[in-house]
Amino acid sequence: MRVFRGHSRPVVAPVVLAIGNFDGVHLGHAALIRRLAEVAENCQLAPTVLTFEPHPREFFAPESAPARLSTLREKLELLGDSGVAQVMICPFNGAFSALSAEEFIEQVLVRGCQVRHLIIGDDFRFGRGRTGDFALLHEAGQRFGFTVEAMGSVTVAGERVSSSAVRKALAIGDMEHAALLLGRPYIIDGQVSHGQKLGRQLGFATANLRIKHNPLPMSGVFAVEVSGLGEQALPGVANLGIRPTVGGTRPLLEVHLFDFDRDIYGAHISVRFVHKLRNEQRFPNFDALKAQIAADAAAARAFFSL
Repeated sequence: MRVFRGHSRPVVAPVVLAIGNFDGVHLGHAALIRRLAEVAENCQLAPTVLTFEPHPREFFAPESAPARLSTLREKLELLGDSGVAQVMICPFNGAFSALSAEEFIEQVLVRGCQVRHLIIGDDFRFGRGRTGDFALLHEAGQRFGFTVEAMGSVTVAGERVSSSAVRKALAIGDMEHAALLLGRPYIIDGQVSHGQKLGRQLGFATANLRIKHNPLPMSGVFAVEVSGLGEQALPGVANLGIRPTVGGTRPLLEVHLFDFDRDIYGAHISVRFVHKLRNEQRFPNFDALKAQIAADAAAARAFFSL
């Protein structure tokens, strides 16, 4: 998959384009991407996505911005796995946010992306003051030579699939419902790094991943499956949070893999959160923490019927 940063350097050939934040790449996004691929194949053009970094709400109101479901790297991996051939990442900064709707169409869509067909979500608005809408895109398409369509919402059991709905499910620990909306378990990727070796001292060695999601979309102790270390996903138990018992202040993902004893420092792994066991909590001492970790591991083994 080709990745373009910014719109000042145009893509090499005309495209079929979808626009969105694609945070989490949930079932609604998946439906839009399937439509993108279908039209692109019919037109013999590259299926291309235009997205933004950071999320616009992080730029305008960072103190109240929603938790990210995926880092930029995770989002790009998910888009590539979905069949997207190209992604243009527009830096969402002061200059970009100041573009009028008409300037966005001419500078980004027409000159930057060479769009021939455009697919958007049914609630997409754009341009300074969010004045751009489907009607404006349709009118501009007649002038600049592109067509446009809006995708309807995707529902699951009567619920509209959205990034907000996924965040809500994660926040209350309903991993099964989050997976239903995502079309897969919730995933965090990362590189295994050296930690304080506290898990090893407690009898449960862990693979530690520094977390870039801030704020976290969830925290707690989970039954997980880890891929990236072989052909099969490996079961384990994980703590995602700040580790209050040991005075932690930065988010960390600690994963203990069952019946596994290999040096995996530096490996890039994907952690699938399949079931929440409990909330993160502070313990009075290491003995209490060690006892709870043993109980968590037993609960996760029972979940996997190990």
